[in-house]
Amino acid sequence: MSKLRILYVASEVDPFLTTTHVAEFVRKLPTAMQEKGMEIRILVPRFGLINERKNRLHEVVRLSGITIPVGDDDKPLTIKVASIPSAKLQVYFIDNEDYFQRKYVFTDKEDKFYDDNDERAIFFCKGALETVKKLGWSPDIVHCNDWMTSLIPLYLKTTYKNDPMFKDAKSVFSVYESTFNHKFTFDGLYEKVKMMDVEDDMLGSLESADYDGFVKIGMEYADTVITSVEELTDKFNNLINELSDKKIEFVAEEDIDTFYNIYTGLAGV
Repeated sequence: MSKLRILYVASEVDPFLTTTHVAEFVRKLPTAMQEKGMEIRILVPRFGLINERKNRLHEVVRLSGITIPVGDDDKPLTIKVASIPSAKLQVYFIDNEDYFQRKYVFTDKEDKFYDDNDERAIFFCKGALETVKKLGWSPDIVHCNDWMTSLIPLYLKTTYKNDPMFKDAKSVFSVYESTFNHKFTFDGLYEKVKMMDVEDDMLGSLESADYDGFVKIGMEYADTVITSVEELTDKFNNLINELSDKKIEFVAEEDIDTFYNIYTGLAGV
């Protein structure tokens, strides 16, 4: 049997950037899966806090140069790569001058939430999938972590459903304690999210145009939804109680065998 291929997508990963618990989780779980014989890739944004020289990031020219549609604009995408030496894990960084070359992550120096964080998330989700296509690396499982990655399960079920790179890929969406209070403009958000095969009635979960909306659409289209924080389970089950045949599975972070079983079960191996 060939190695199971798992793509991890997140807003951050230790040691390159650690502002929330997500970074530590996305460092530990892929390492554990690699030790179990799986083939791993990690995709994160290249936020401005990441020191390129210190972390030895370098641009992958053959992967860069494409543009990603966000509303009426086409934004250029640059791909950089580095490795976690102790784990021999490759990490790909999605960069764009307008969205990610800032000194802060989601809020400015006065702790004000960036108004274009929705665009940054949309660009990242679309860019992540296009990067994988350019890599020519077909994942069996795409494990999406937190709200910034929540549109990927939707795109896998629509725009990329017949793409040879993704036609058999299953998605896992992990939810965390992170949240924000900002509310985006729904009409603007709606148009920016659209891609080929994304119909108007597929975006109802985003109608609140806030954190809950992003999380809800991730849950709606993912094949499996997971939380590693037990007390979150009821909260998010209530959030999606109108979505049929969907539940959140609690899996403790240290329970590597359960994650392994979830991946292999989804991949049918």
